[in-house]
Amino acid sequence: MATPAQPKKIVAPTVSQINAEFVTQLACKYWAPHIKKKSPFDIKVIEDIYEKEIVKSRFAIRKIMLLEFSQYLENYLWMNYSPEVSSKAYLMSICCMVNEKFRENVPAWETFKKKPDHFPFFFKCILKAALAETDGEFSLHEQTVLLLFLDHCFNSLEVDLIRSQVQQLISLPMWMGLQPARLELELKKTPKLRKFWNLIKKNDEKMDPEAREQAYQERRFLSQLIQKFISVLKSVPLSEPVTMDKVHYCERFIELMIDLEALLPTRRWFNTILDDSHLLVHCYLSNLVHREEDGHLFSQLLDMLKFYTGFEINDQTGNALTENEMTTIHYDRITSLQRAAFAHFPELYDFALSNVAEVDTRESLIKFFGPLSSNTLHQVASYLCLLPTLPKTEDTTFDKEFLLELLVSRHERRISQIQQLNQMPLYPTEKIIWDENIVPTEYYSGEGCLALPKLNLQFLTLHDYLLRNFNLFRLESTYEIRQDIEDSVSRMKPWQSEYGGVVFGGWARMAQPIVAFTVVEVAKPNIGENWPTRVRADVTINLNVRDHIKDEWEGLRKHDVCFLITVRPTKPYGTKFDRRRPFIEQVGLVYVRGCEIQGMLDDKGRVIEDGPEPRPNLRGESRTFRVFLDPNQYQQDMTNTIQNGAEDVYETFNIIMRRKPKENNFKAVLETIRNLMNTDCVVPDWLHDIILGYGDPSSAHYSKMPNQISTLDFNDTFLSIEHLKTSFPGHNVKVTVDDPALQIPPFRITFPVRSGKGKKRKDADGEDEDTEEAKTLIVEPHVIPNRGPYPYNQPKRNTIQFTHTQIEAIRAGMQPGLTMVVGPPGTGKTDVAVQIISNIYHNFPEQRTLIVTHSNQALNQLFEKIMALDIDERHLLRLGHGEEELETEKDFSRYGRVNYVLARRIELLEEVKRLQKSLGVPGDASYTCETAGYFFLYQVMSRWEEYISKVKNKSNTLPDVTEVSTFFPFHEYFANAPQPIFKGRSYEEDMEIAEGCFRHIKKIFTQLEEFRASELLRSGLDRSKYLLVKEAKIIAMTCTHAALKRHDLVKLGFKYDNILMEEAAQILEIETFIPLLLQNPQDGFSRLKRWIMIGDHHQLPPVIKNMAFQKYSNMEQSLFTRFVRVGVPTVDLDAQGRARASLCNLYNWRYKNLGNLPHVQLLPEFSTANAGLLYDFQLINVEDFQGVGESEPNPYFYQNLGEAEYVVALFMYMCLLGYPADKISILTTYNGQKHLIRDIINRRCGSNPLIGRPNKVTTVDRFQGQQNDYILLSLVRTRAVGHLRDVRRLVVAMSRARLGLYIFARVSLFQNCFELTPAFSQLTARPLHLHIIPTEPFPTSRKNGERPSHEVQIIKNMPQMANFVYNMYMHLIQTTHHYHQTLLQLPPAMVEEGEEIQSQETELETEEEAMPVQADVPSLTDAGSSQEASASQTETTPSQTETTPDQTGAGSNPETLSPPSESTATMVGPEAAAAEADTPQDTTSAAEETK
Repeated sequence: MATPAQPKKIVAPTVSQINAEFVTQLACKYWAPHIKKKSPFDIKVIEDIYEKEIVKSRFAIRKIMLLEFSQYLENYLWMNYSPEVSSKAYLMSICCMVNEKFRENVPAWETFKKKPDHFPFFFKCILKAALAETDGEFSLHEQTVLLLFLDHCFNSLEVDLIRSQVQQLISLPMWMGLQPARLELELKKTPKLRKFWNLIKKNDEKMDPEAREQAYQERRFLSQLIQKFISVLKSVPLSEPVTMDKVHYCERFIELMIDLEALLPTRRWFNTILDDSHLLVHCYLSNLVHREEDGHLFSQLLDMLKFYTGFEINDQTGNALTENEMTTIHYDRITSLQRAAFAHFPELYDFALSNVAEVDTRESLIKFFGPLSSNTLHQVASYLCLLPTLPKTEDTTFDKEFLLELLVSRHERRISQIQQLNQMPLYPTEKIIWDENIVPTEYYSGEGCLALPKLNLQFLTLHDYLLRNFNLFRLESTYEIRQDIEDSVSRMKPWQSEYGGVVFGGWARMAQPIVAFTVVEVAKPNIGENWPTRVRADVTINLNVRDHIKDEWEGLRKHDVCFLITVRPTKPYGTKFDRRRPFIEQVGLVYVRGCEIQGMLDDKGRVIEDGPEPRPNLRGESRTFRVFLDPNQYQQDMTNTIQNGAEDVYETFNIIMRRKPKENNFKAVLETIRNLMNTDCVVPDWLHDIILGYGDPSSAHYSKMPNQISTLDFNDTFLSIEHLKTSFPGHNVKVTVDDPALQIPPFRITFPVRSGKGKKRKDADGEDEDTEEAKTLIVEPHVIPNRGPYPYNQPKRNTIQFTHTQIEAIRAGMQPGLTMVVGPPGTGKTDVAVQIISNIYHNFPEQRTLIVTHSNQALNQLFEKIMALDIDERHLLRLGHGEEELETEKDFSRYGRVNYVLARRIELLEEVKRLQKSLGVPGDASYTCETAGYFFLYQVMSRWEEYISKVKNKSNTLPDVTEVSTFFPFHEYFANAPQPIFKGRSYEEDMEIAEGCFRHIKKIFTQLEEFRASELLRSGLDRSKYLLVKEAKIIAMTCTHAALKRHDLVKLGFKYDNILMEEAAQILEIETFIPLLLQNPQDGFSRLKRWIMIGDHHQLPPVIKNMAFQKYSNMEQSLFTRFVRVGVPTVDLDAQGRARASLCNLYNWRYKNLGNLPHVQLLPEFSTANAGLLYDFQLINVEDFQGVGESEPNPYFYQNLGEAEYVVALFMYMCLLGYPADKISILTTYNGQKHLIRDIINRRCGSNPLIGRPNKVTTVDRFQGQQNDYILLSLVRTRAVGHLRDVRRLVVAMSRARLGLYIFARVSLFQNCFELTPAFSQLTARPLHLHIIPTEPFPTSRKNGERPSHEVQIIKNMPQMANFVYNMYMHLIQTTHHYHQTLLQLPPAMVEEGEEIQSQETELETEEEAMPVQADVPSLTDAGSSQEASASQTETTPSQTETTPDQTGAGSNPETLSPPSESTATMVGPEAAAAEADTPQDTTSAAEETK
């Protein structure tokens, strides 16, 4: 299996190169934003740039990147475009810029939307150019650029400007391009269409000839484009050399066709045109398909197109077709062919009279039609309206091969899509893992097209939706698996031994050589299937490794996935592995197969089951695992072995590889998606169209739902009646009671409900009164019934004063339908979520709510806040593995809840015992829940009913207050409550107290009734299942857990009514969708009533490691983001309470009117300045240090020593002023820089008591969702902006700080970037050198923005800051030293303290002695330290650092502090970093870096 050569990485130009470029000089003259005096517009500039820069370099990405980055499109091309100046170079330049924006993933159409006037003319020019002759004015390469531009247009139908132009190309009138007989046939099928067609004809007649000609051209555009493509395709020779321009043109064209077919609005009429052009037949017979290398990608794209042209959907209605309907269509086709044969072609009698199943295979069709002449075949095709009729005297112009293929491919039986899917192996094999067209390497630049599905705005059917996600999820997992296999196998160093076998020269933690492998079971297939139901095998390995690694292997759990690998190395013993060369040929990898662990075998050969029992201790090193193999894969391999004589793969394996459990859940997710496609997956009707992206996007909003609820109890949402009134601006609030003393929460609100369907027409008079009524809210305060006399009986209350948008979000969440809440940083997303959950719980006690989040951390935050509200904890349950991290004493996991129930049962039975004793009832009522139930019924209720009959108001007499207390039967039981229980002030008050006491008693028995099941169910597993299915009302899990466990949950009969998703914009599309279907439908309907999604699509999206899937397939688009793009209404929270108002301005431009909560101006922490620093935020320019800016010791492992040292110096300065170290976090945009900063922190600050360590040193991506008071941010790059150009990453970076943000960067690079302008224009408005006030200690009383009374010092560069901090540190130590000396001369009485001081002093002396070594430039990393040394440094644990006294403090090691040599400073070892870089989002991969 040949491995393709590794693609090259595109190197982004450096700032100096940018400045030296001809383009940049022109930009500075004509269009650069920072130039005040620009030269007037000159068309020749555009011509020159196009010819000299773009065409001459053959459309080099580097040149186009420069132009796009310089804002050529925004500030020059489109600004000056008009029909008068339009030319070929002008059109092509605009197309190149738009394509580049799509490649870079930045918004492309904004400029056109601002100035839309000339767009229609421009678009018509593009259409004309796309059809021009290839040898004419436009070359084939240029036309490929135009095709790509058109593809982007068709994929941007949500943009009104684009849609208005594209619609004319793809609507019904395009059927003009059909041949007349076919048109007639199609119109006959749907009578309604004929009406429309006649209307179109009428309208055409009214047009003036010129407009009609123009319209006809547009309608025929796609038909003509297909004909043009076929002529290009036919010019490709079979074996002679072919220009790659032709191949790329063909690939891009098929990509355009796939995209048109995969969207319902474009497919509706176009599919018939495509079918009528027989494009697929032409393609499958073309030479390009048969060219091994050049045609590989073309063939893969063609298979995708074939799949979509025959997709199981009715093009006109958009309804999915069932298996039966597809079969009927197939039968109709065959029988119409048989009828034609019977009536007109006597030579086909046999065919016409056979049954369908006998003639619908490819072989039998060729047997019947192969012998016919070309003319006869043409006549058959024309009878079926596939070709124009053949005049009797003429011969056909089509060759026989084409005619035969046309008839056969149209009538052969197709395997159904679901069958294909069920026969597909879920594990990737070596053929897929290393196929660059399907799983591209990290070097994908975004230039070529790929054979991958795309996730855009709309999908054809739910099946299509699931299938695209299935394929992408599978391939993304495959990419990660490839990285793991390459890493593990190369570490094992397989070499060829002298005898031709394999010898392993290395070892790997995650892989082991296989000692023995045997297939032990192949079970019979199910009826109707041809693959075995299961295949099991035993794998034996020898675990002669360290104990902790041995434990990891022995700890493999059921369902963990491993990979079986065969290597046959050809390299002799001792050959070095080169990571830059292709992997497969170096290690001689032959096969890869997946398997799933069933368990390890014990001494007797039985599988050791997972369970609470301790595992048996096995002797020796040899371990055998029983594994399940993929039955589909096994069947394919065996068929191949038997039919083609290939070797048996299963006798060759010699390596088994495991993966980290966290990253290894792909098979379970794929199985879940496959099961969903096999079941009748029922999405609620109100959601179906929105998920596919059709219909009215606001149709699921509560205001349009038919089952809107008019009266809602807002419980403790409002703090007062004033709070309620301010929460509904523009509404009249009518309170049902007039007495202000009674207008206290909780409140019930009745809303005016207007059905969202038909609006009645009102006469002019009735309008006002209608709107008046629609704005009136009826508010009814109600009293929560007394729950008992104990203090803990009082309900917990919400204390947050919600804003009116938060109230709107809470109201929407309580109503049925889809609620989308956009929560910018610091706007209280979690508080809103928790209040919605609490309100649903109280309003609909019988309903169950499912909470889904992206991370365990978010789930924990949510749970901790839920605990603070009035929700009974027996109704909470947490599934998954994250519950260990909950910062509460209570355990909310399944078994934790089971234990809680058992413990609570015992507590409650004790209470029953006490009650029984207080009432003097003999016997043992508190033995079980059942006996307690009888006790309540016969003893407690009878006493209560007797009591009520005594004290209830007699009609004729006034009630007596004392009677309430006198007759009360439970005085003795409540003797331990605060006394007196009865106040004696009024009959009503005391009666309410008495009823409260009874409610307290009654609750004991209702709980015991609920807990009865745990007495009957004996095992922990059964009890936990009962809790999940019956008891819990609020169930929380992560989206991954939902995807993994769907099968089990459905089997248990899990049910829920509402879903709330937090961090919805960070969850993959498919992982958002699966939680909607964790239950079986009831009578064919889903019981889901509410779906609340809370997220922020302006922050970072889900993590996709492979750039091709992220960019080309748009896999990083979350469902939340897609809904926002489609136009689903959102509630945008608009008041933040996290950061100073000035810091909020750095990112609030990205949101709809995001303001500040009042406390951000009022609280002293926000109004006080940052001590020792003149500004609350500053951008600090960092130039090259020792001639080096960014460096890249490993691919994409970016570091910048100057910035790292500067950041650490500022951190040390702040700590020396008195800032608490844990209030400061250091962030950076790259993993490499993170490791470098950690290394410097380890050396400078180590365990120095005067400085300490920052709260976190991590990447921006990892810090999303967290915050700190002070953030120091290093942007690292000096050559190209890199992935900060993604505005979402900028928003996260700017919004993490509460009080101070200090950014270190190369200003000249970032200030030119168009996307970052709003933030950087504010940053660059302040001085670019650090301004410090060294004599102002922390905390300060200076107000933010005031001039300081102390002297301000300006730091020009990093070495100056480093020296300054060193001197400051020395001064601090000397003053401390001096202070201790004076203390030492104290009288003898103080000796004990003196001794203590002495020990501190010795510590400080050692620091002082060690420090002066650093005289020159103190805190700069020693250039001499090797990568290994610093790598080990990174991994030093604090315990190692603190071992001896002379290691304390900044001067621990004279060598590390010596001044830097002239050579470039070495970074921290990337190997160490690679080991630690376990996060997908940190590792910025290649294409992202082409920027």
